[in-house]
Amino acid sequence: MSVGRARVHATSHSSLRNLVATRLSRPVPEPIAALAETARSRHGEGVLAVLAYGSCLRGIDPRETLADLYVLTETTRDVSRNPLSRLGCRLLPPNVYYLETALGTERFRAKYAAMPLGLFEAWVAPSTDNPYFWARFAQPCALVWVRDQAVRDRITDAVVQAVSTMVGEARLLAAVSTDNPVVSWQDAFRETYRTELRPEPGDRGTAIIAADEEWYRMASLLAPATAPMRQMPADTARRWARRRARGKLLAGLRLAKAAFTFQGGADYLAWKIERHSKVKVDLTEWQRRHPLLAALSLMPRLYRRGGFR
Repeated sequence: MSVGRARVHATSHSSLRNLVATRLSRPVPEPIAALAETARSRHGEGVLAVLAYGSCLRGIDPRETLADLYVLTETTRDVSRNPLSRLGCRLLPPNVYYLETALGTERFRAKYAAMPLGLFEAWVAPSTDNPYFWARFAQPCALVWVRDQAVRDRITDAVVQAVSTMVGEARLLAAVSTDNPVVSWQDAFRETYRTELRPEPGDRGTAIIAADEEWYRMASLLAPATAPMRQMPADTARRWARRRARGKLLAGLRLAKAAFTFQGGADYLAWKIERHSKVKVDLTEWQRRHPLLAALSLMPRLYRRGGFR
């Protein structure tokens, strides 16, 4: 890389980092802060930070949705006391949990993921082929609680990496060079959703972008040119086909793992499927007690009915 290009790259990275740091520092609604504190207290002194992301930061009333949180810890021991659960977190992070907390006379709910910060940093890197993490944290997120400045710096760098990776993938997906970054983001979200077992429609990314279009424009403008604007369409298609196959397998394994840690998980999944696809799921008490076995029997039928794609 020439000296001139290196300077441009460094300037772009610094500007993107400032954008991310500013967004991470934004205050969150009081119910989200209360849920984050409840999640933090569950895992003790080993918690390094709590992040919020997703619909709870897009203006949706916290009473009408489950907040999405990430609890980042020092080690897997801070995630769980159960050795099998810790092993599951190391092999296939994150572990997912459910919580409720009271604020005044109302109750608020969240699903939160827990994993060590070191694993989080590794999974948002471009060397990680699966987009599960870098697609989520390329979206606006908030650092609700953090232990100290050193941890804040690490998380800021990790989110910058997630944004850079996602922008690079969006550029590769662009069929032609375009001055409209929103189109590239839409392509990238569409493909990343296809790597998971999700009930949302294929145009879900459009609504996410519309909620904060300026963020996506600025992220595209400031992200270093880590990927070319074009490559052979066949190469891109093969890479995403491979990601879809692997991603759906990982999604199924994560779903099975969550069945053992996510209290109320069966009802949450039924609610989420109906909310996004309008396919109603009526659960029996047996299915609530045995969510993994229930998932194995319900998934084929829900897929045929359009419950997820």
